[in-house]
Amino acid sequence: MAPGEAALDRVSQVRLSLVRLPLASPISDAKVLTGRQKPLTEIAFLFARITTEGGHEGIGFGYSKRAGGPALYAHAVEIAPELIGEDPSDTGRLWQKLVWAGASMGRSGLTTQSIAAFDIALWDLKARRAGLPLAKLLGAHRDSVSCYNTSGGYLSMPIEQIRENADRSLARGIGGIKIKVGGPDTGADLRRLTALREHLGDRVPLMADANQQWDRPTAARMGRALEEFGLTWLEEPLDAHDAEGHAALAATLDTPVATGEMLTSTAEHTDLIMKNAADFIQPDAPRVGGITPFLQIMALADHKCLSMAPHFAMEIHLHLAAAYPRTTWVEHFEWLEPMFNERLELREGRMIVPSRPGLGLSLSEQAAEWTSEEAALTS
Repeated sequence: MAPGEAALDRVSQVRLSLVRLPLASPISDAKVLTGRQKPLTEIAFLFARITTEGGHEGIGFGYSKRAGGPALYAHAVEIAPELIGEDPSDTGRLWQKLVWAGASMGRSGLTTQSIAAFDIALWDLKARRAGLPLAKLLGAHRDSVSCYNTSGGYLSMPIEQIRENADRSLARGIGGIKIKVGGPDTGADLRRLTALREHLGDRVPLMADANQQWDRPTAARMGRALEEFGLTWLEEPLDAHDAEGHAALAATLDTPVATGEMLTSTAEHTDLIMKNAADFIQPDAPRVGGITPFLQIMALADHKCLSMAPHFAMEIHLHLAAAYPRTTWVEHFEWLEPMFNERLELREGRMIVPSRPGLGLSLSEQAAEWTSEEAALTS
């Protein structure tokens, strides 16, 4: 039988939009304090909305911080025609088709991040058509996931504000708090962590994120100094691609090491996992190319008995984390909330998987106002 002859439905329209989400105030982490990046003022989102001849729809997105948003959008516009007339159920085959459409640009980075918007939309459509939340379609292991807050612990914030932000997060029902470290003054990092741990007490899960800014000797020294804080994990102590360095650190410290958020392919995560470079793996579905490759990473991480804490995009990662059989956390960021009509429920330190079909999301009027470019391709 030729490909497509057994199609249950066909893609009739793909709509793309570039949405620029402004942040309430500039955000700085260690990469800013070390002079490698400018403060974050907005996030660019590539949205894909896919419609079929049968009247089914799905929505997905990718994103870029600081630079790359227009490039994501431009690449997506080029490859979107590959989906027209295809059966949206064939997620694996269509992912490969989209990769090959832009193969000269490689199989990681911008190309896969553009594909992510389509792939996530196809999975959303598949779950909506089945009348199931995406987590249930994938095979959920739980109906809620432990969650932690990051947005209240940036280096651009004084410790007094971080303490207040932590109190508000815990009052909302968030279970853990992450604070940024990795600035040029390691003593300041230790003072901030000491103040926050004393404020929270020993029972609140606490994480620290160096955003890749330490070299190996500094990471080893700081890792030993941070043992006393009982961290749930130490995140990105080294360059994201230094799998050997992370592996040596993970083998040395009692504190679990977490990394992986900056990687943009299954292959890069495979290298990280097979070298035992992390106790917590942190894949990001929009960065690795969507849900299809994310599931491959999940399977390998499960095989290696790793814990998982997906990066950012809680609206997507809540469903994926719920479908992971081992220890998992999801990262709470309220930044994206204005773009959607729905809100995720928090209760007793956990994020609740919504009962709505698919991802359970619809774009708000505010998202339309922030849209800078749009394109529609039809059959």
